[in-house]
Amino acid sequence: MERHVLEKLLAGDDEASAAALAALRSGATYSVWDTTHPAEQHAGVFALRLRRMRLRGVEPLGLERMVQLLREHRRPVRGGMIDSADQKWTFLFYFTEDGSALVACARLQRWVERSPL
Repeated sequence: MERHVLEKLLAGDDEASAAALAALRSGATYSVWDTTHPAEQHAGVFALRLRRMRLRGVEPLGLERMVQLLREHRRPVRGGMIDSADQKWTFLFYFTEDGSALVACARLQRWVERSPL
């Protein structure tokens, strides 16, 4: 998927997709997967991850909403991710099976391993 197409699809009204769009326009790298999977499968995985993150005191931007939207979608989705240029954030997004519309987007803080001193 070309960058300008992804930018157009991320022009949503929620904070996560707005942040993803800003990251993309600031030089972030991205990938969109060729395969599709049932939306419910992704919703289940991210519902578990959300619970674990909350136990650690982390509230990822848009992840609860993404789980809800994926559950409601009930059709296959095509996913992808954006890694911010500063390497602080990863954005996950899901489109309709044909890639014509955004279903959901969330921002996760990247885990960076620190080298021992």
